[in-house]
Amino acid sequence: MDFKDRRVWITGASSGIGEALAVAFHDAGARLILSARREDELKRVQQLCDGEPNTRVLPLDVTNAAELAEKTAQALAMFGGLDILVLNAGITQRSRTRETDESVYRRLMEVNFFAPEAMARAVLPAMLAQKSGHIVVISSVAGKFGVPMRSGYSATKFALHGFFEALRAEEERNGIHVTMVCPGYIRTDISLSALRGDGRKHAKMDSELARGMAAEECARQILQGVARKKNEIIVAATREKALVYLKRFLPDLLTRIVGRPG
Repeated sequence: MDFKDRRVWITGASSGIGEALAVAFHDAGARLILSARREDELKRVQQLCDGEPNTRVLPLDVTNAAELAEKTAQALAMFGGLDILVLNAGITQRSRTRETDESVYRRLMEVNFFAPEAMARAVLPAMLAQKSGHIVVISSVAGKFGVPMRSGYSATKFALHGFFEALRAEEERNGIHVTMVCPGYIRTDISLSALRGDGRKHAKMDSELARGMAAEECARQILQGVARKKNEIIVAATREKALVYLKRFLPDLLTRIVGRPG
């Protein structure tokens, strides 16, 4: 796939992987719509992508279902349609299951599953009408196997795989492709806003993330996989990739590796 003049809408575009993807798509010649809640940060990323006219800002709270139809119409009108939807917005968790309030699980599901599911369905009619479209879903290695301290986060990512793999099976014949992206430890600030069991922010940088892959390298690998229309892209260090394959072939061994004393 050549990204020149492709119309790309990215959620969670104000920082981390979303910001890196915006810059990478811009460098590849795409026209961008950047969405997140923080308009000032979106405008900062917009300037990294040379500003208007080919990079537009569309502030959006992905959990606000009431405004989704209007925001989708605005996005589709900006460049006369949409070629690629990148569903990147999300939050994570740092708490044991026994210490996690039900409200935290519901918040994780709202942001990480219901929001991308609703956005995909909102743009689907336009993509079907043009008989083409590519939905890129940022999941996680934690969506391939359960990870301690992330029971709700893993559950939301598992849900993404089930929903979007079904969508791919239904609509591939109609020109709609779905790529699932499973990053491992990527050097971003996501752990700072991770939810603790009581709903407060974790407010700490995880050491694994601090040593993780650069967001720019993650974005490069994602674009490479999207260009090849891969069904799934695992963007992770060799050890993290190995755990994914252990889940498939030696699940009992994986359980012993990832398990921690209770």
